Amino acid sequence: ILKGIMELRSGNTSYKIPQQTGVFADIADAVNSIGDGIRNAVEIQLKSERMKSELITNVSHDLKTPLTSVINYSDLLCKEKLVPEKANEYAKIIREKSERLKKITSDLFDISKVQSGNAVIKTEEIDVSLLMQQALGELDGEIKKSKLEFIVKTDENCTALADGEKLSRVFENIIGNAAKYSLHGSRVYVSVKNVG
Repeated sequence: ILKGIMELRSGNTSYKIPQQTGVFADIADAVNSIGDGIRNAVEIQLKSERMKSELITNVSHDLKTPLTSVINYSDLLCKEKLVPEKANEYAKIIREKSERLKKITSDLFDISKVQSGNAVIKTEEIDVSLLMQQALGELDGEIKKSKLEFIVKTDENCTALADGEKLSRVFENIIGNAAKYSLHGSRVYVSVKNVG
């Protein structure tokens, strides 16, 4: 019985205590039942996680084609001189929002790949200071709208072994969240330092 409990504790939920007789029979059966219960709960959880991951992958994939069409048509509309003038603004808003939706869909797809273990990380030596400056440049419009004071200090020759594309998205998310949710009129400190 003790061996069965130790096996269960180590994660071996398929181990069965041999049939016992006497006063220990009920205890052995109870321990075996606990193992069965844990194994069933884990299987249900894994199945649920797989289904969720597949749903995210399928939804992301199904959204890509119509979303690409919306982006392409909104690009065409933005090149036209629409009447009334207000229509040009609407076309621009449609393009911006569809690009944002494309990014969210891409993020969902990436999350699904990470959860399923299919994500590919491409590491290389990157200039982290330059990457941060690029992220700040990408979000310059949002930063200006936010009425926040961004105080940026970056060390030169600050390199790291990382996936540049994914790290760039991390920086953009952090900066974007700071711009959206920080108290208006406050300061946001951004620093990149060599620590090693």
